[in-house]
Amino acid sequence: MTKEERQHLLQQVREVYAVLEKRPIERQCTGRAECCRFRLTGRTPFLTRGEALLAMQAARAAGRKKLPPPADGSCPLLGTDGRCTIYQSRPFACRTHFCEAAGGPWARKEVRDLIHQLEAIDQRFGGSGGMGLPAAMKWAASES
Repeated sequence: MTKEERQHLLQQVREVYAVLEKRPIERQCTGRAECCRFRLTGRTPFLTRGEALLAMQAARAAGRKKLPPPADGSCPLLGTDGRCTIYQSRPFACRTHFCEAAGGPWARKEVRDLIHQLEAIDQRFGGSGGMGLPAAMKWAASES
């Protein structure tokens, strides 16, 4: 895959995020990052390869060189202040599925079309479906 093809696919992921933002479902993210405590919630978001690459780009832009898995089982993208270091570039699952404080998960029927788009982009990256966030970030680090 050429650099241009890769950038085009990453732009398609960004466009999926932009479409989601325009959907009329009310969200009230409080930024408390409780949903980012995977061991505590028992939930880990799954990312496609395109999402993982975008998240890794955002992490590096935020000054994160390495993303060691936190000992407490939290998201490796949290900063020392406990807040998301890539909030504007956070993955689809973080935007839709995990935060009870923000209004709970979106119904799958409301975002199925966008999930299918992300899966199609994932296939073009050679993926076969989402990976848990820690594994996805490890993969993205090896690809960047």
